[in-house]
Amino acid sequence: MPSPLFADHSADRPPERDAVEALITQARRLRGGLDAVRRESAVDTGLAPDPQLRWQRALCDLAAHHLDDLGGHLDQLREGLPAESGHDSAPDSAPDAAPPAPPEPAPHERGALLRRVGSAEWNLLTDEVSWSDELFAMFGRAPEDGPLTLDELPSLVHAEDQEGLAAMVTDCLVDGRPIDGEFRIVRRDGSLRTVHMVGEPVLDADGCTACMWAVLRDVSELRRSQQAVRETRDSLHHERRVAQTEHRLAVELQEAVLPPWRGSLRFPQGGPVALDLAGRYLPSGTRALIGGGWYDALQLPDGQTLLSVGDLTGHGITATSGMAMVLGALRGMAVAGHRPGPLMGLLNQLLDSAAQPALGSAVCGWFDPQQRTLEWAQAGHPAPLLFRRGTGRALDPPDGVLLGATSGASYTQHTEQLEPGDLLVLHTDGLVPRRAAGGEAAHEGAERLLALAPRFAAARSAQDSVRIVVEEFGSGEREDDACVLIARVGD
Repeated sequence: MPSPLFADHSADRPPERDAVEALITQARRLRGGLDAVRRESAVDTGLAPDPQLRWQRALCDLAAHHLDDLGGHLDQLREGLPAESGHDSAPDSAPDAAPPAPPEPAPHERGALLRRVGSAEWNLLTDEVSWSDELFAMFGRAPEDGPLTLDELPSLVHAEDQEGLAAMVTDCLVDGRPIDGEFRIVRRDGSLRTVHMVGEPVLDADGCTACMWAVLRDVSELRRSQQAVRETRDSLHHERRVAQTEHRLAVELQEAVLPPWRGSLRFPQGGPVALDLAGRYLPSGTRALIGGGWYDALQLPDGQTLLSVGDLTGHGITATSGMAMVLGALRGMAVAGHRPGPLMGLLNQLLDSAAQPALGSAVCGWFDPQQRTLEWAQAGHPAPLLFRRGTGRALDPPDGVLLGATSGASYTQHTEQLEPGDLLVLHTDGLVPRRAAGGEAAHEGAERLLALAPRFAAARSAQDSVRIVVEEFGSGEREDDACVLIARVGD
């Protein structure tokens, strides 16, 4: 009995060969376009192993397998169609003949597609079994060995799938239900293949099952692609959850460590000359990059005020935890009486010996309310800006390299005499919305801050001055987060 897969249905429905050829052409064009996308995806994943790109590549592979299966089915459909009846005359007698059919796929490509689908029939009355050549190739079985009966078929099926196959066959033969399921086969060479089988019983005149036919398709590559999609998607979701958790922890740690006060603050309380203080953290343009920047003001036991601004390299929980360590150490050493220069040297030793290597820049100063002086030191950081009577300038920086850059570095300190009404601006170098290359970013940020001198002169408080900075720098798409601390010297 011929297999229904290859049966000639031309008597029931006229063949639509042109339509099949058009579908084959479209499928090949789609496959070619998909190959171009896959090549670009391969280049991207090679340069940057991003889970999102890996997921896209897996989806491309899955789509490719679907298109390959479609191409194989269309080829088989064309094999079953007779030649077109309207084009059997000589070429010179039909000048307006239809364009030639698209070129055939390469033999090895076409053969690979066709081997994925085969058919089988099991005659229950005569015990005859018929397999297509494609099915022998799929099962890795030589045609001369003959096809397997339904009783022999489980010998090639994976042990875990034998019970499921038996249930499908029983339902088909006893209850007349169609078959639609998958099972794995173990070939002689030890390779494992996944087969999808669809079929139905063929009944005799009395309504009894006379035979069973089935179409089997090798879906191993398709299932592997689907598994790759699931795994990469799950991996991507997992990494996103981890990133979201780390981002939340970084935000909570930053909020716990940075000064709790909002608005203006006066140090020292009740002293002869007080500092009017205000600070602000400005997030990066994406708000997803929480860095290691800080600003801080602390009243010391002797009545002086510690001012500090700094930044550690990196982003995320590693940067914020490192910032918490450095800021905690800075506060403790300042309370213990270490002056700015020696204090910077101790912070450098701390970062140099830390388990997680990091670089940092910082500026810290001691304000003496009795003398109205600022004693300060810096480590590879932009110098504080001093605004006085409507003009501004950067303070002359003492020597100091980045924290953690070299062991045993020494840091000098300078003293600046301040006057009533002076305004000090301490900031990190991430203020500029679109950062220039190298040190130009810090220079550009300082120039733009200095240009705000007339507005600072008209401001009534340090908090008003911070608002001016936020208006100037807060709306841009910064590549990094930034901190600013403003101190106004009282009368």
